[in-house]
Amino acid sequence: MTVAAPHSPARRAATPGRTITFRIKRCEGPGKPSHWEDFKVQVPKSSNVISCLQQIAANPVTADGKTVTPVVWDAGCLEEVCGACTMVINGKVRQSCSCLIDEYAPNEGDIITLEPMTKFPVVRDLWVDRSRLFHNLARVKAWVPIDGTYHLGAGPKETPASQATHYVLSTCMSCGCCLEACPQFNLEEDASKWDTSFVGAHAISQARLFNEHPIGSELKGERLDALMGEGGVGDCGNAQNCVKVCPKNIPLTESIAVVGRQTTVRAIAQFFRG
Repeated sequence: MTVAAPHSPARRAATPGRTITFRIKRCEGPGKPSHWEDFKVQVPKSSNVISCLQQIAANPVTADGKTVTPVVWDAGCLEEVCGACTMVINGKVRQSCSCLIDEYAPNEGDIITLEPMTKFPVVRDLWVDRSRLFHNLARVKAWVPIDGTYHLGAGPKETPASQATHYVLSTCMSCGCCLEACPQFNLEEDASKWDTSFVGAHAISQARLFNEHPIGSELKGERLDALMGEGGVGDCGNAQNCVKVCPKNIPLTESIAVVGRQTTVRAIAQFFRG
């Protein structure tokens, strides 16, 4: 019986018809204590974590024969687009829909551990409340102000070079992986403190995207003012964990550097304007 390395999924040929163990961190609700439960699953070919969780939900019996409540998790698209199914798998945060069992547990008796993200309040089991993530996008006005402009005709065009850069930034699915890995982003259940705690790499990168958008740049000053305040880009500790876990390979540290320069230029301009 083995456990695949947390940061290096096994690459050996998978044993067909094998039975593996899912060790899942359970929690009955907000503020309740957590505990671990093991479930045996016979793995069909090409399974992912979600399909195995569905098996467990259909027959919620632990490895020692105890019938329990079905495991709760969050999911939507099941194709690494919605970002809802993020969890900690074998010690590393990632999307569970794209986590293939043949890579993580290829042998009979292998163990996969599943835990909820630690930087957001647990709703139940593997499901967490990511409200703060979306609140932080609102803090930096991560949108294009187009209300009332529909009658003005086609918008400005982008060059192929800028389009290539901005497309990668636009693939952010607000999954929370970068926040889970960030040492500056910590669990904060008191919503009154969200506006002064670190905003996170995802929001900074989205601010960059919309600051460089021909129409979105109308709100550039407001975004930079928000990011110059407490919990803004200056609170980044440059650990660079975010870019290592991003499932879309977004250049988050590059975005942080770009926005850092933008805030510096704005601060200098404001100083000389008095």
